[in-house]
Amino acid sequence: MEIVVQKFGGTSLSTKERRQMVVDKILDAKQRGKAVVAVVSAIGRKGEPYATDTLRGLVLSDYPSCSLRTMDFLMSCGEMISASVLAALLEEMGKKVIVMNGAQAGILTDDEFSNSEIIAIDENKILSHLQEGSIVIVCGFQGVNQKGDITTLGRGGSDTTATALGVALNAECVEIYTDVDGIMTADPNVVPSAKIIKEINYEEVFQMADKGAKVIHPRAVEIAQKENLVVKIKNTMSEHPGTAIHHFRKNGESPYSTRKKERLLTAITHKDNIAQVSVFLENDFDLESTLLTTLAKNNISIDMINFFVTKKIFTIDATQIPLLKKILAQLDLPYEIIEKCSKVTIIGSRITGIPGVMATIVTALSREGIKILQSSDSHSTISCLVREEEAKKAVNILHDAFHLDR
Repeated sequence: MEIVVQKFGGTSLSTKERRQMVVDKILDAKQRGKAVVAVVSAIGRKGEPYATDTLRGLVLSDYPSCSLRTMDFLMSCGEMISASVLAALLEEMGKKVIVMNGAQAGILTDDEFSNSEIIAIDENKILSHLQEGSIVIVCGFQGVNQKGDITTLGRGGSDTTATALGVALNAECVEIYTDVDGIMTADPNVVPSAKIIKEINYEEVFQMADKGAKVIHPRAVEIAQKENLVVKIKNTMSEHPGTAIHHFRKNGESPYSTRKKERLLTAITHKDNIAQVSVFLENDFDLESTLLTTLAKNNISIDMINFFVTKKIFTIDATQIPLLKKILAQLDLPYEIIEKCSKVTIIGSRITGIPGVMATIVTALSREGIKILQSSDSHSTISCLVREEEAKKAVNILHDAFHLDR
């Protein structure tokens, strides 16, 4: 039995017409002889009646001290609604279908409400229905802990559900349907000349997701990578083949790659709402250790870390500025914060050891008067911190400088 897991986001399920398109994708896979597991998100986006954020607002606007356990119980309803609506449509068409919430699908999680992790899946609960010829619709974003409490998987949780089920069921592939034709070289709303990426490796797409691109949740990528599960990003509303995510061969190329070998980069992303922090602290290792420990205890994540003898420079999410200021005041440390910054990141698994990449970045940005406030790199990324008002211009400049529009 060849199994395909298809995940449909909230926008794909938001109207009757789009739900019919979802059904067409499911039935097309069935006609090709595949057993289908459809994972669904809550219908619509914030402001629409059954969206996850709308459900949150029903309680938190009036009762902000609501427990995470109670919130998980509430938020799981969004996916149950969309799963039921989709199942009803298929039943109306005379199709054999079974709908399952996270617990019924055998998804066991840990006890961390609102951001739980999957620890085991009893795949037989779904397999028994597939073997009977049913289309199985599973509520994404949720599971159940060992006490029987409903838990949710955090932002992007339906992506995680889909790839986790793909691994558990030994699926042929996971198809994640959204409202774009695939992963692009940059945000098309920022770079009009951005192109669809036909294929990309796990590390590159993980870096894209982690650095601000809203393509697939990083946790979902990690799960797929462990078992070399092929994931395809496709458009519910078109027949475009989309983007395939998989392992490349050891020489860095896929066996069916069509990308030009001279292209170093795969994509460019950016993330806004970042603050650069400079803490002036000289030759006091105990206080330095205290600072880092205190930040960690207060769940302040730091990035783009550059430590020098006289000062420590790093970035944080701008929402954490008030708490950081309080901590620095308690430690009596002088500091400087530059707000409204953006992190622009170039991504490409082939840039390691290639001379001239940073030179191209600096030359292209400086030519247009864009100042790099800070930089960091890994074996597949180079990130530059710029002023937020210059971020979109910087992305376009670098997209053009590295010829990603070709």
